[in-house]
Amino acid sequence: MDKKTVFAAIAGRPNTGKSTLLNALLNEKISIVSKKPQTTRNKITGILTKDISETARAQYVFFDTPGAHLPKSRLGRYMTGSIKTALSGVDAAILVVEAEERIGAPERGIFENLKKTQTPVILVINKIDITAKDKLLPVIQLYSREYDPEAILPVSALTGDGVELVFSELNKYLTDIEPGNEFFFPEDMVTDQPERRIAAEIIREKTLRLLMDEVPHGVGVAIEEFKEQKSKNLLNLRAEIFCERETHKRIIIGRNGEMIKKIGSFAREDLEEFFGCRVYLDLWVKVKREWRDKQSVLAELGYNERDL
Repeated sequence: MDKKTVFAAIAGRPNTGKSTLLNALLNEKISIVSKKPQTTRNKITGILTKDISETARAQYVFFDTPGAHLPKSRLGRYMTGSIKTALSGVDAAILVVEAEERIGAPERGIFENLKKTQTPVILVINKIDITAKDKLLPVIQLYSREYDPEAILPVSALTGDGVELVFSELNKYLTDIEPGNEFFFPEDMVTDQPERRIAAEIIREKTLRLLMDEVPHGVGVAIEEFKEQKSKNLLNLRAEIFCERETHKRIIIGRNGEMIKKIGSFAREDLEEFFGCRVYLDLWVKVKREWRDKQSVLAELGYNERDL
């Protein structure tokens, strides 16, 4: 059977639904989602391998990136650097926008960078499930006139409407793998993220979702203990949630520990589903002031500039 592959980066401003789109493309949740902008901090690799005909099999490799924004901390600069890394050397870029009749600085910056490398752009207008149909045509005309992307696809990543069209466009950029050679990733792999990082991200997602606007983006999660007991089908996890202020620590813990228990309960559900076993989760909250500007803490959390 012939083997083909394509590498594609998913980019856009914060909160346009990039991570939701990645999860929809893979039909698997590997990237955390919340209504807070800048939820994604790392370049996240998603992998899908499937038959595309009776004689050919394809591997799609997606890079989910943080939202494009003006960085205000060392963490922000790391996030911006990870976008540039993801966009370099891919076969195609998927730019995710909402149905707004303007092209902002983040979108223009991404288009201009991709124009230099002659990388084809597939424009995805997301959230059509909550967008009036008469708003779509002016947006399509605007982007066609200004940048003329290879394709413009109205999509709802949340409902899955139009997601298959993304594959149809990506198939144009599939390249053949030499006979006898293997795919870049094992066929059953859905992400190359370390298990510790996946666990940390699941916990951070629940913190963001439950606390919403009460605690800003100064929350990080480090996995301090990750022990499997296969005989008991049990995974023991101890995690530390970092925040920047004592007031934030009190909010995360909650009255009589109610909030931290709720975070742990929701996180445990997703962890057990992902790892396929029982999970014992032990959560602690620590104050690390201005940790987003301290490289030692960023490295501990997996945001290492050397990896870019």
